[in-house]
Amino acid sequence: MTHQDAAARIAKLRVAIDKYRYQYHVLNAAEISEAALDALKHELYTLEQEHPDLITPESPTQRVAGTALPKFSKVEHQTPMLSMEDVFSEAEMGDWLARVEKLAEGTQSYLVMPKIDGLAVSLIYQDGKLVSAATRGDGKVGEDVTMNIRTIESIPLELRTPVAGRVEVRGEIYMRKDDFAKMNARRAELGEELFANPRNVSAGSIRQLDPKIAAARPLRFFAWRLESGVDQQTQKSSLEACQKLGFATPPFVVAANFIDIKKYFTSLGQERESLDYWIDGVVVRVNDLSAFESLGVVGKTPRGLVAWKFAPEEATTKVETVDWFVGRTGALTPVATVSATFIAGTTVTHATLHNADEIARLGLKLHDTVILTKAGDIIPKITKVLTELRDGSEANIVLPTACPVCASPVIRREGEVALICSNKQCFAVTSENLLHAARAFAIDGLGGKIVEKLEDAGLLKTAPDIFRLTIDDLKDLEGLGDISAKKLVEEISRRKTIELDAFISALSIRHVGQETAFALAANFGTLESFIAADKNRLLTVPDVGETVADAIIEFLQSEHARQLFADYQAVGVTIKSAKKVAQKLAGLKFVVTGTLATMGREDAKDKIRLAGGSVAGSVSKNTNYVVVGDNPGSKADDAATLGVPILSEAEFLRILGQ
Repeated sequence: MTHQDAAARIAKLRVAIDKYRYQYHVLNAAEISEAALDALKHELYTLEQEHPDLITPESPTQRVAGTALPKFSKVEHQTPMLSMEDVFSEAEMGDWLARVEKLAEGTQSYLVMPKIDGLAVSLIYQDGKLVSAATRGDGKVGEDVTMNIRTIESIPLELRTPVAGRVEVRGEIYMRKDDFAKMNARRAELGEELFANPRNVSAGSIRQLDPKIAAARPLRFFAWRLESGVDQQTQKSSLEACQKLGFATPPFVVAANFIDIKKYFTSLGQERESLDYWIDGVVVRVNDLSAFESLGVVGKTPRGLVAWKFAPEEATTKVETVDWFVGRTGALTPVATVSATFIAGTTVTHATLHNADEIARLGLKLHDTVILTKAGDIIPKITKVLTELRDGSEANIVLPTACPVCASPVIRREGEVALICSNKQCFAVTSENLLHAARAFAIDGLGGKIVEKLEDAGLLKTAPDIFRLTIDDLKDLEGLGDISAKKLVEEISRRKTIELDAFISALSIRHVGQETAFALAANFGTLESFIAADKNRLLTVPDVGETVADAIIEFLQSEHARQLFADYQAVGVTIKSAKKVAQKLAGLKFVVTGTLATMGREDAKDKIRLAGGSVAGSVSKNTNYVVVGDNPGSKADDAATLGVPILSEAEFLRILGQ
């Protein structure tokens, strides 16, 4: 990037960051998440480090967060409440340590603790009694929120150990996960708008003029620094002094080097979901206070303090190209290629856009700066376009008029959003159908590359052809050989018997996914009954509406379907009658997330369906229960936010009566 390009990008980033920063820290109503805002700030910080002559006093990197709200009196901090530099990778963390030890002229020990997702405040005690409390504000001047702070039970009105003179304690107002979930559940019952996240509700509660509102919120306080009033030599002794004065502190360790810091960071990341409060990384601080002070400040950031953030589930990136891929039903799906972005522990270069309507809804153009979201194991998707960062190089995304695989015309059925390849024999559709069938039959080892080679050799045209494959057909394929070919043929032979719902799924009927296939199997019982169904009978099945019923009838009445059923019979495929569905969980919707100890996630979903319940892929206000195993990801957080009951594996099994 040239110096001129960097200057232009920096100018646009500053405007965008100031806008979103004001929403988040002053209005408590953000359009984008804190993770996305962090990504923008990190990009700006990196560009300014590369071009230091472009740093100005007005840059967002040179100030802390927010300004004092006019409805509160202002409080000037005796010592500025400074912000922290963020790092997002091992390399950046290592660079920070090397820089610190070079400037400090020697090795250091480091105090490491969780980075709490809350609101920073300063508490002032005079002769042991709480006399004032203030928010961070702009770092120099904050807001007097003493009356609201006094309502928080975890903040002592008198210090447990009396201290003469002035004592300043700094820390974080936060909310526990279970308290947040209960509060949102209560608001849902009352028909009130749900709070988006605990940080916003903590900030909003402290900034209420009526202390009764803060008193009604389950707020808590962690002390993370004794700023003045008690002699101390290290940050560790500072936290220990806070504990003696009557404050809770976050858990902490003293680390001797990068290996110790990384070990704590990794361990905390693994325990993150089990903690009863939200965190987004770890804080690393030079433990020796005299060394910390000697390192000084860069802008508004102490050199001896850093936040190592967990891999975010949201980040900003730029769209480079949009390509269209043909699925098993002939639908064209747009996929964006984006600038390589580290998110949720992986480097992402592609994101789904779902369909043409989604592109229009987002107002997306090529080369736009966008927010990329990745939750748990969900494919990354673009959720917002930052139009204020456009520089004129953006271009409209042209919708295809011809299939990118077979060049046949693209059509759009009435009432549907998807663009469809009009060629039912399109090579891409055939390939996707074959792979989909292989997955439905649970045939291990029959992946995309092998299927493509078998198609090229003329050995696979439809899914039943899979069961006609021989060792001789396979052994000469590149990457196989006699032993691998023999194993794959044996695997295929073992999979000739299949459950009815899996078989219906294998047929690749438009609009019929796993859940609908299960509902169809449960209602019809046998393949013969399903094949004989008319539209009125189909409409009695849960989850089957007009569009789905029409698609099923169109398929069942086609020559393609009749030939497919005959071919499956000819190769010896046996379709089991559906298992009887109990009604124990009838009407209940579940989401399953994390790793379960006694069963796989698919086994758990089958148990739910067989008990009459349904399974969803994401948490909503209509979800009845979320079954949570180890390392559940964001779905557990979504449940807590929406107040959806969470079941452990043991509780889930008890509900099933097992």
